[in-house]
Amino acid sequence: MKYTTLPNTDIKVSKICLGTMTFGQQNTESEAHEQLNYAVSQGINFIDAAEMYPIPGRKETQGSTERFIGSWLKNQKREDLILTSKVVGPNDYFKYIRENLGFSKQVLQEALEESLNRLQTDYVDLYQLHWPERNTNFFGKRNYIHNENEKWKDNFKEVTEVFDGFVKEGKIRHYGVSNETSWGLMRHLEESKINNTTRCKTIQNPYSLLNRTFEINLAEVSQRENVGLLAYSPLGFGTLSGKYLNGNLPVNTRLVLFSAYSRYSNQQARILTQKYYELAKELNRSLAQMALAFVNQQSFLTSTIIGATTMQQLKENISSIDVVLSEEILKKIDEIHELQPNPAP
Repeated sequence: MKYTTLPNTDIKVSKICLGTMTFGQQNTESEAHEQLNYAVSQGINFIDAAEMYPIPGRKETQGSTERFIGSWLKNQKREDLILTSKVVGPNDYFKYIRENLGFSKQVLQEALEESLNRLQTDYVDLYQLHWPERNTNFFGKRNYIHNENEKWKDNFKEVTEVFDGFVKEGKIRHYGVSNETSWGLMRHLEESKINNTTRCKTIQNPYSLLNRTFEINLAEVSQRENVGLLAYSPLGFGTLSGKYLNGNLPVNTRLVLFSAYSRYSNQQARILTQKYYELAKELNRSLAQMALAFVNQQSFLTSTIIGATTMQQLKENISSIDVVLSEEILKKIDEIHELQPNPAP
């Protein structure tokens, strides 16, 4: 395994992070524990969760992911592991989690306590806002449209102060954002600087061969301000494994079980996936390994969040850490990318 550090900390994290959003929906508790045990045996010490998991979000399963991790965690050396979780942002669909969705002090306190209870731990190493409160671009939205009548209270100052309190209480070590824009990330950094409160350390956004929007402006912010990317969906909901090529829809795969998750399945994305598949064949590598290696090599990356439903997938994904793409291959990847930049934002 290769390691990096969370920016502006001395915390060493594996460059591959185990994503867990299948735990409780596509994976049973015993399967989750098997994945966790194998990941740790391969040097992974970084585990990503969220209060809304598993995916897709449902009232009947909400919190199962954290509970499965918690039942495993109680038998581990907690200090050897770097654990994250996330609090949901406003969205009427998730009112089954709590009515008063948002990032008020009361909500953040309630959400964190509930996550800690499910995880059976006294603290999380990194606590994240799952998506912004305000109207902006995330979850596949490409173009920002301003809404003058938006009912949103600018509370960046309050949020950073609440997180600062959590750090001082020992309930979190650091905080990060997710599905955030350059403006939002800079506001977090500005508030912490002005008020001398704990600083945002990471941003968890999508990044893959099919979605390189992070490079447009967030990559500059990330590197100039030293905020590390935790790249999610590096395989585009499994699309970049190649299993959906030629119209294939294998049983029990995400696109079959949850057809609404079609963000990476449009015609342009399928065309580029085929070209990336052919390039991977030239390398004598699987498409998944090439796609993950591409993400792993980015200079703004702190860790790549992988997810799997089978042990075979997990082993293949973790092994990508040993794949190094040459400058020639990276150039060919860029040439394919330029045919249709960011077909799946």
